[in-house]
Amino acid sequence: MKKKILLPVLVVLFFLSFHNARAQHILGGISLGMNLTQVDGDQFYGFNKIGVNFGPMAIIPFGKTKSWSVSLELLYSQKGSYHRGGTDSTSYRLTLDYIDVPVMIHFTDKRVISAGVGMCYGQLINHKESYLYITPDSLKTPMRPYDLSVVGEVSVRLWHGFWFDVRYQYSMLSLRSVTFIDPTNNKNIWERNQYNNVVSLRLTYVFKQPLPDKKKKPKDDEQEE
Repeated sequence: MKKKILLPVLVVLFFLSFHNARAQHILGGISLGMNLTQVDGDQFYGFNKIGVNFGPMAIIPFGKTKSWSVSLELLYSQKGSYHRGGTDSTSYRLTLDYIDVPVMIHFTDKRVISAGVGMCYGQLINHKESYLYITPDSLKTPMRPYDLSVVGEVSVRLWHGFWFDVRYQYSMLSLRSVTFIDPTNNKNIWERNQYNNVVSLRLTYVFKQPLPDKKKKPKDDEQEE
């Protein structure tokens, strides 16, 4: 596992070292929240798998008004898929734990609402699967040890340095190709590529972040003598 998390850590250290000369402009933060996830291509639908999403971040504001910023995060992120057997007597659970390194660019309006897009590298550190519907041969197809995904996010400032984030993340590379067999007809066989599909709800705190500008109260009209 040490080797698996080495690359993401090195990426973070390189990023911080590269901007060391502008260290006074780097803001630190930390996020804690949950993932609602599914794996497209597993024959089940719905964001039913719940996992944690947390880790530190570094933010570098830029531009004349500092409305733009670049962020780098180092996250522990639980993804996967879950389906509870019902009338079809099928039960399925896929657990995928990643060390994610999102790099994003943000625009913040009036220091109260922000939107961002970017890319995320994810290193798979844990994989566990239980199934009834997927054929045993499908598990012989190794899971891709890393993920590359696109990320979009909208954040709203709650109070001082606290922000509420809604983030969407989708894999650009398939996790693997899986073979399925129709349990009612063994001759009906098909393959599907699988992709992580993630919605994250998070609470983020940014240290020493400038507060929104206060509205100036209008001056009272001077009384005429």
